[in-house]
Amino acid sequence: MYRADWVLPISSPPLRGGLVAVGRGRVDGVAAESGRDDHLAAWSVAASEVVDLGSRALLPGLVNAHTHLELSWMRGRVPPGDSMPSWAARLIALRSGSAGDLPGPIVEAVAELRAAGTALVGDVTNTLAAYDAVAGSGLGGVVFRELLGFRAADPEDLVSAALARLAALPAAPSLATTLVPHAPYSVAPALFRAIGTACDAPLSVHLGESPEELQFLRDGTGAWRSLLERIGAWDDGWRPPGCGPVEYLDRLGLVGPRLLAVHGTHFTGAEMARLAAAGATIVICPRSNRWTGAGVPPIDAFFASGVRVAIGTDSLASVEDLNVFSELAEARRLAPNVPARHLLETATICGAAALGFGAHHGTIEPGKRADLIAVRVPAGVSDVEEYLLGGIEPGDVAWLPD
Repeated sequence: MYRADWVLPISSPPLRGGLVAVGRGRVDGVAAESGRDDHLAAWSVAASEVVDLGSRALLPGLVNAHTHLELSWMRGRVPPGDSMPSWAARLIALRSGSAGDLPGPIVEAVAELRAAGTALVGDVTNTLAAYDAVAGSGLGGVVFRELLGFRAADPEDLVSAALARLAALPAAPSLATTLVPHAPYSVAPALFRAIGTACDAPLSVHLGESPEELQFLRDGTGAWRSLLERIGAWDDGWRPPGCGPVEYLDRLGLVGPRLLAVHGTHFTGAEMARLAAAGATIVICPRSNRWTGAGVPPIDAFFASGVRVAIGTDSLASVEDLNVFSELAEARRLAPNVPARHLLETATICGAAALGFGAHHGTIEPGKRADLIAVRVPAGVSDVEEYLLGGIEPGDVAWLPD
């Protein structure tokens, strides 16, 4: 049994002075410290077995619902931009001139995730370069094999080959794999449909990220088209749908409970309402949006709409670190009126549900996985939820043994 000054079950309000019983890697029980002897007896725990964590907050391991670990070698190498297409062009140029995604920085990035308290990750990959590092790390989550192809000649063959590659990967506990499309400006409609038909799993899509994306869908012009033409990926047969990004995906049959709409920086209220009604998730990455010049996510409006909100760091090409607590601090800065509990839910219960792991992760409840972290909390803190949104450094985070 663990005892801490604060216990955050997430599924219920924080306990000031709480107990969590753990056995065989699962949570057996959680309760307030009052009535301690009764809890010891009920959970068959001897007083000598209680581990007092002192001035710490005990909470479930965090969920980073969107990152690109294979880009970790780009840390600090793609300068901040004033528009998403111009920033992406610099990334593409850097990547095309490299020998490949380097394993050393990937391993370091995975260790960085764990050190900052991440239990689950949604890792988006074009190369699967990070798979072995993630699989051997103890992280759970989903490896999203991302497909691009604005003028894909045979989408079904492309999907079949990618699925065969995923099937050949060595299995890893608590790590799922699936295919996903990149974005409306980089994936042909037929390829969107082929992926949606072939895969019944969480579907992560970069959506509503930049004003240039909206322009592209509206009339087929602008910076994204120019970039596609410059890199030889433009399709003369493509016709703009003349609608917004959410309606575009809806027409393709992809708006539903499994959709992770990543970024959503330029969603309208009607689009948020449509996603909420469909049970979809918006994954915010506010630090990355600032770095790439994509804009400022309307976090207050997301929560007001009732849509489920998760959080991710994006890649080290567009953020300083992979610390989800740092991302939460930026979300708090942008959305000072959103209740602290709701922001913490983005990195726990909502992220776990979005990735398909809600039955085992995201809260401290009997039967859930005991992937628990203890965060150092100074004396005198009266609002622990707000404190956790202030920016927590990895040195203040400890994983609890099973």
